[in-house]
Amino acid sequence: MQYVKIKDAIVEQIDSGMLTPRQKLPAERKLAESFDTTRVTLREALSLLESEGRIYREDRRGWFISPEPLRYDPTQTLNFTNMAKSQNRTPKTELLSAKAMLATKQAAELLHLPPFSDIYRVDRVRYLEDRPVVFVTNFIRTEPFANLLDFDMANSSLTDIYRDEYGVTYSKVKYRVSTTSLLGDIAQALRATSGTPAMMVERINYNQHGELIDCDIEYWRHDAINIESIAQLD
Repeated sequence: MQYVKIKDAIVEQIDSGMLTPRQKLPAERKLAESFDTTRVTLREALSLLESEGRIYREDRRGWFISPEPLRYDPTQTLNFTNMAKSQNRTPKTELLSAKAMLATKQAAELLHLPPFSDIYRVDRVRYLEDRPVVFVTNFIRTEPFANLLDFDMANSSLTDIYRDEYGVTYSKVKYRVSTTSLLGDIAQALRATSGTPAMMVERINYNQHGELIDCDIEYWRHDAINIESIAQLD
């Protein structure tokens, strides 16, 4: 099958270092000419490479070689910035919105709240080396965090604000990981085309007293994250 041969040829160039992380691939028309194939066949090869996390697409910009994914350990309490820096990556966070609102059905279910409860919602985009890789929505109970919106959530992590301003730390985290697609505003924020594969990480967080305090839903570009952990068995 020609598209498999094309895919393998591009993989060989990536593995040999001829194609480097974040390097832009030639336009599809030029690539198709280089491989003496049709654009339909080429796109099959590119789709395979994307599904394997070898390349990623930015809307209206083209295809790029994926850098090494961030190692994400659910058992660790490192926030995004510290996790990235510990792996010699360059992180950045963009605050999209932070507001008080009535809990949506999803937020009420995740936070175990009755209808018409007040919550905070915080939406942010996180970057590695200036590439947007994850869209994060936090739903936060208001009772433990009076005046939370007064703090700078663009340059400080919620973990640090909870600890330093309210004396609240995480003691237990419940995770759920699933696959999804990037759509609408989330795809746009991550410069992705609609339907791009994604990894969704849902976390429900409890404080040092075992009380549920917030949850976050992370939509990762699937090539940007590698979930791994070590379990110590007794």
